[in-house]
Amino acid sequence: MQPTLTPYLALVDIARRAKAQAQGLPARQEVKPYWTGIGFSLLGHRFVAAMEDVVELLEVPQYTFVPGCQPWVRGVANVRGRLLPLFDLAAFFGGHLVSPRQRRRVLVLEHEKIYAGLIVDELHGMQHLALEYGQMPPTDLSEPFAPMVGGQFVLQKDRWLVFDLQALMHDFQFADAAAH
Repeated sequence: MQPTLTPYLALVDIARRAKAQAQGLPARQEVKPYWTGIGFSLLGHRFVAAMEDVVELLEVPQYTFVPGCQPWVRGVANVRGRLLPLFDLAAFFGGHLVSPRQRRRVLVLEHEKIYAGLIVDELHGMQHLALEYGQMPPTDLSEPFAPMVGGQFVLQKDRWLVFDLQALMHDFQFADAAAH
C-alpha cells in the first residue's frame, strides 16, 4: 500500500520526473543578417530590388498607348483611379522581354514625384539573402544595365544582381521619356 502524498509532495514528484525526461536547450546559434528584396528576371539575368523601392506588384494591366514617347514607354494604365506610366525595362536597355505575356509583371515605384510601373519578364517573389554572400558590384558586366547594378549575391550557383531602382529613377535617359 502506497502512502498518500500531500499535494505539495505530488507536485515535487511531477517536477522531478519532468526534469529527468527534459531535453536540453538547443545550441546557441549566431543570427546572421539578411537582406530582403524582390526578385525578378530580365534580359536573361536574375535581379533583386530593395523592398522599400517597390510599392506594389501587378500583372500587366490594360494600357493606352501614348504617342510621341520613346519606344520603351508602353503607355499609361488606370490603376485604382490613378494613371500609372508603364515602361518596358528590357526595351529601355535595348533588349526585348522574352517571357510569355501572362508571366510578365509590373514593379510599381513611387519616389518623390515619380510614379512608374516597370514591366519585367517574371517575378521570383521575396528573396532573403544572407549578407555574408553579398559582394561588391560585379566587374564582369558589360550590359547596358551595368550602371544600375549595385552589388550581387551568389547562392548555390545562382547569381542575383542587386538592381538599384533609385539610380534608375534618377537616370537622365529614363526621365526623358519624350521622343526626339
